[in-house]
Amino acid sequence: MEKSVRPAVLQAISSIRERYFEPITLADLASEVFVSRFHFSRMFADATGVTPGRFLAAVRLFEAKRLLLTTSLNVSDIVCSVGYSSVGTFTSRFSNAVGLTPTQYREPQVAELLVAISPNLQRLPPLRTLRAAGHNCASLQPGTGTLAMDLGLPEGSAPADTLVGLFADPVPQCGPVAFSGMAEMRSGELTIPGAPAGRWTAIAVAQHRPGSAGPRFSIGYSTVQVAPSGRSTARIELRAPAQTDAPIAITLASKQSPYTQRMLASQRPHLRSAA
Repeated sequence: MEKSVRPAVLQAISSIRERYFEPITLADLASEVFVSRFHFSRMFADATGVTPGRFLAAVRLFEAKRLLLTTSLNVSDIVCSVGYSSVGTFTSRFSNAVGLTPTQYREPQVAELLVAISPNLQRLPPLRTLRAAGHNCASLQPGTGTLAMDLGLPEGSAPADTLVGLFADPVPQCGPVAFSGMAEMRSGELTIPGAPAGRWTAIAVAQHRPGSAGPRFSIGYSTVQVAPSGRSTARIELRAPAQTDAPIAITLASKQSPYTQRMLASQRPHLRSAA
């Protein structure tokens, strides 16, 4: 997959990952790869699915989450380490995106229920931990639809503990509106009950059993439409993580962010009229 991505995009992604703590601008990235800002933005979005600014923000928030969970640095030190100049601005943006304050993010359950995919950190919580937490622990409120996901795991890969979540944002920072998981899964169907009606980004993550020639982790994305009732269907083809994937670190213990609440409200007219 990465062989088909323009070298300019991969170079820009490398710069973002290496210099995310600096005040990088779109003009800076475009000039590094010798193309116009407009052409660079379009090229980058075609390759990654998001704008350069969204990708940079995802890298910064990922690193902030990593530091909150793995170090004892105070929040002001972390703010400086990830490229923000104001603690207040960082705290506001973090809380709005994640649904938890930076301090709340250090609660033990956040780390226990963390799903992380990046070049240097790949993690899926044990499915027994998810079951103990409750199937809808990350949901704002359960929906009435059922989504049957047809999952295609990479060819030659070993069986995998697999998790599929539905998100309001293609680069999620908070927990899914619905999710389901299965241990030792091969290609096949995984059902997500209690899915809210609407259009969502489905993200599948699989942690494969060691000892095969295939990837240790695989990931897949798909835009899905869930009907208000009955059974909806969709398919995701999983693959090894790529450099063009924006990093993901979400906890299934998180509350819904204001953004997800607005998405849910906009997709349920009866809720808007009752508000």
